[in-house]
Amino acid sequence: MIRVGLIGLGMMGRHHARVLRNLDGVELVAVSDPGGDVHGAAPGVALYTDVDGLIAHGLDAAVVAVPTAFHETVGMKLAEAGIHTFIEKPIAADAEAGQRLVDAFAARGLVGAVGHIERFNPALQELKRRLEAGELGKVHQIATRRQGPFPGRITDVGVARDLGTHDLDLTMWLGGERFAEIHSQSAILVRDGREDLIAVTGRLKNGIITNHLVNWLSPMKERVTTVTGEAGAFVADTLTADLTFYENGSVETEWEALASFRGVKEGNVTRFAFPKQEPLKTEHEAFRDAILHGTEGIVTLEDGLHTLRAAEAVINGPSVSGTFNGS
Repeated sequence: MIRVGLIGLGMMGRHHARVLRNLDGVELVAVSDPGGDVHGAAPGVALYTDVDGLIAHGLDAAVVAVPTAFHETVGMKLAEAGIHTFIEKPIAADAEAGQRLVDAFAARGLVGAVGHIERFNPALQELKRRLEAGELGKVHQIATRRQGPFPGRITDVGVARDLGTHDLDLTMWLGGERFAEIHSQSAILVRDGREDLIAVTGRLKNGIITNHLVNWLSPMKERVTTVTGEAGAFVADTLTADLTFYENGSVETEWEALASFRGVKEGNVTRFAFPKQEPLKTEHEAFRDAILHGTEGIVTLEDGLHTLRAAEAVINGPSVSGTFNGS
């Protein structure tokens, strides 16, 4: 059994506690939050007010679900204590802090993971499997839309670091390469100093074109990823975990009025059926297996750092080709 501690019992921390308490091979032995366990997320589990008490309890691994500003401080203490660590995204408040975390865990040979949960959505996992099987042929473009109402719980970062990092990470994962260039437009409309809307275009190093629309200003909530390639397009809706394939046209549309908006040819449209497990459980299973067996299914600290660098380029303005070199 892996003895796990959880730091932070807020909105996300409570979900981590629920999953950890029911995960095979894992025992949630202690939790920590300066405000206590006010929501009763971990009854009967040892409770501390700071990470030092948690470390003293004796842990093999820890999950960090505190505000982004504290990721580096908490993460460094866990690294120094020799504890494998899962840090909620983004990895840190800025790339410099993220690099220090990467170096600290690497120097001690510890497993470090970042909570980019979208990779573990069953629709995107099925999409990744089909892309690797070559069902789409050459990929031309990856486009995402992530919109919804303003989340009052977010106070320490803007929409690029909070929501945009999901799409930047999943795009690199699906595309199999990191960004070569990124260009963006953003707007500050709700709070001073924090962007609320971003529109991003980019290109991965393998030539795949990307574009991303992200905001927390929309009255409608959508989470859609579209991958277009030689054979057609996959559309993943991560709210419903549905994956649909739109095949390139093969049947001519003889009705001229219909052809004007359907196209001169139509192809089959297929919505796939596949097992759908809660993404957070899949994510924790991957972290557990990385500790026990050295498997590679996690989002590494290096992955998280590169995603944060991409998000910073979005916030700071256009980047030039070559900026994203994986370093």
